[in-house]
Amino acid sequence: MHISLPFIYDFERALDRLSLDPLHAIDISEKQVKVPMEEGNVVTVKAVGTTEDPMFLLQGIKEGQVEKVKELFHFHQSLEPVAAHFKKTSLAALFTEHRGTPLVREFSLYGSLMKSIIHQQLNLSFAHTLTTRFVQGYGERKEGVWFYPDPEKIAQLAVEDFRKLQFSTRKAEYIIGLSKAIAEGELDLEALREKPDDEIIAELIGYRGVGPWTAQNFLLFGLGRPNLFPVADIGLQNALKIQWHRQDKPKVEEILKHLPEWSPYLSYASLYLWRSIE
Repeated sequence: MHISLPFIYDFERALDRLSLDPLHAIDISEKQVKVPMEEGNVVTVKAVGTTEDPMFLLQGIKEGQVEKVKELFHFHQSLEPVAAHFKKTSLAALFTEHRGTPLVREFSLYGSLMKSIIHQQLNLSFAHTLTTRFVQGYGERKEGVWFYPDPEKIAQLAVEDFRKLQFSTRKAEYIIGLSKAIAEGELDLEALREKPDDEIIAELIGYRGVGPWTAQNFLLFGLGRPNLFPVADIGLQNALKIQWHRQDKPKVEEILKHLPEWSPYLSYASLYLWRSIE
């Protein structure tokens, strides 16, 4: 089936960011990505239009999945209000450069949370290495696409299993503990979709290994919430240092003063600042 969007949408920039994760099945030359759906099938999303006149071909999609794919790729809402808002802010030039770049969600809520845990306090290269070992070691591959493992499977593992993959003991304990909570129904990731941001953060940080940064990243990339800015993120601080032509990274207190100006689209400020240094 085909989907046309009545607003500017830069799929090439979206693919460029997705390609940073080696687990994603991206074909830049074909302008397509294969999506592992939680129902077990693989959907191919292929651009057949342009940034100014975006159109996409969806292949392998099952009944009831169209809206899911639209939400994953931000096909369901115009990006023009975001662009218009930032024309009046201190990030106007950045948003002109990246206009039409969507916030693409992680394809799995469980995968999004596990990825956030794994990436804590690691450089990006090694973080991707560990995530790849985790998924390829315990997940499943279909049609050349990797699916994250089920939490029930990870809940049965021991810390030693992760130590063999070069995970720290503490991080292994976090992953197993969270997987057990999800497998046993104590933590319902799907139910979080219906809750406000502050309630989700409060619930998630109640689990060992989940701090504000991890919870905010889950909200941003797992649930696609539009108004998140993880002020403690080093990448964002470095990006602002460049944007503001500074010698040193800005302090958290200084960044906080700008958040009302960028709200209610803080997530896009985060995304475009990350893109500016990736």
